[in-house]
Amino acid sequence: MLSLNAITVRLGGRTILDRASAALPPGSRVGLIGRNGAGKSTLVKVIAGLLEPDGGSADMPRGARIGYIAQEAPHGTATPFDTVLAADTERAALMAEAETSEDPDRLGDLYERLIAIDAYTAPARVSQILLGLGFDEDMQARPLDSFSGGWKMRVALAALLFSAPDLLLLDEPSNHLDLEAVMWLEDFLKSYKATIVVVSHERDFLNNIVDHILHLQGGKTTLYVGGYDAFERQRAERMAQIAAAKANQDAQRAKLQDYVARNSARASTAKQAQSRAKMLAKMQPIAELANDPSLSFGFPDPDKLRPPLITLDMAAVGYDEVPILKRLNLRLDPDDRIALLGRNGNGKTTLARLLAAQLAPMDGGMAASGKMKVGYFTQYQVEELDTGDTPLEHMTRVMKGASPAAVRAQLGRFGFSGDKATTLVGRLSGGERARLALALITRDAPHMLILDEPTNHLDVDAREALVQALNDYTGAVVIVSHDRHMLELTADRLVLVDGGTAREFDGSLDDYIAFILGGPAKADGKGKKGDKRARDEARERDQALRKQAKSAEAELARLTAERAAIDRAMSDPRAAEPALRTLGMGELSRRRGKLDARIEEAESAWMEASEALEAVAA
Repeated sequence: MLSLNAITVRLGGRTILDRASAALPPGSRVGLIGRNGAGKSTLVKVIAGLLEPDGGSADMPRGARIGYIAQEAPHGTATPFDTVLAADTERAALMAEAETSEDPDRLGDLYERLIAIDAYTAPARVSQILLGLGFDEDMQARPLDSFSGGWKMRVALAALLFSAPDLLLLDEPSNHLDLEAVMWLEDFLKSYKATIVVVSHERDFLNNIVDHILHLQGGKTTLYVGGYDAFERQRAERMAQIAAAKANQDAQRAKLQDYVARNSARASTAKQAQSRAKMLAKMQPIAELANDPSLSFGFPDPDKLRPPLITLDMAAVGYDEVPILKRLNLRLDPDDRIALLGRNGNGKTTLARLLAAQLAPMDGGMAASGKMKVGYFTQYQVEELDTGDTPLEHMTRVMKGASPAAVRAQLGRFGFSGDKATTLVGRLSGGERARLALALITRDAPHMLILDEPTNHLDVDAREALVQALNDYTGAVVIVSHDRHMLELTADRLVLVDGGTAREFDGSLDDYIAFILGGPAKADGKGKKGDKRARDEARERDQALRKQAKSAEAELARLTAERAAIDRAMSDPRAAEPALRTLGMGELSRRRGKLDARIEEAESAWMEASEALEAVAA
């Protein structure tokens, strides 16, 4: 069992973890989640023994081995294969001793232990892990320094998985992986026998792997049983309870304040007033559910263009006169939602750059609408933001000639209003920088969005908000992502980039996943047009249900707030809103009765919409 005992961590004068506690069952698979900046990585480092807490402790059974990926990627002339094989330090030490020992008894003990730890199948297991993470035989034999930083981190992940610790700590393991490698990792972790704690913002990844969710918020941890969807349901119920509790507390506080104000000066009631004043002082305020600006994504809708937007006819594209992709035949229309699939290195980014007109075709034909505007998002844009400037300065530069109101409006679509617009980029979180980059590329209402891994810095809630914004956007979308949940909800066409070309994948995302995992793909007998129509209809149904649920939730919140205002007016007319001050107690009571009935109807509508969404997801 892993026990977190009142862990407190303060960094830079700020409390990151505040007596965080939890008891994780042995062999459990725990998803550690929370908003960006909540302290997830800090907690993982405390568990790994890399950070000393200011208070409390993380306790494991004596002798338990903890595995965690170091921040620095491996490097040097060693190969990925040799690096991963050396990660099992016990095997390496035993093998080295067996080669030099001349003591027959000791040799017998060594060979017995080597057999017990399955040492002789280790090379095959290393090769299998590396292959699953995208390293073919040639890549496994190349020196580490010939790889990029992302591929080196894959080697570090492979070494960690091969070492098979008793507690496996994974902090955003999919950030450097493509969809294919994520699917392999998911399959690998399903059969992992020891305890796992994984920090991830990918809903499907968590649903398929974990059996507990450890939610970190406000420095505290809460353990939930089940996957991410189960956690979401429990959290929604808890949020509704908090909203109701806050409304009741506000009404009670108003009554106490009124009593104290009216009775403090009277000798006969001074003690009672003093007692109620103490009650007020001891009353812990219930935090109000805030409207989180980090969940703001608003893509401006483009002017309409006649189809097609882009047509590729036997086109080829590459670098330095060396083609990467050939025989490209593809048509993009204004309402297309396309996911580019394929392993990293196969040419997805090259195709995206061709569509964004950053690369010209080397051969064949490419026709594009002359009036078309493209918004192209990459991680490089996030990294290249000037940390010494503010979002307002960035947007003012790229929107030359625009009024200050127009500049502010575009920033406001993505949550940068008020002081946030004038905060230095260097002080923004990774997720906030990603939102700024998206705001910059959509400033002129592009007809097509090309998004290359847009979710890497976004937490689960922000990803969900991005999905909804993309589904509301009326232009075309081309997306590269390892987030399966995002692809399922936004894409209705799949294009596989593989073997030096790109072609339509005739099937669903589930079919593709079965294909890359070596299983049988589903076949429903429908052609490409039938598949596309069915996916279009499913996406429209899902979008309609989401809007219905969101509308019902907003109506419920509005009615609840209206009822709370009436409660305040009934308890203290002086604290009432201006529109309610002139109403008598009878009218207020009548209105409250009507609100109770409407709130009950709104709750039923919200529950029906939520259940319908769950049924579609299942």
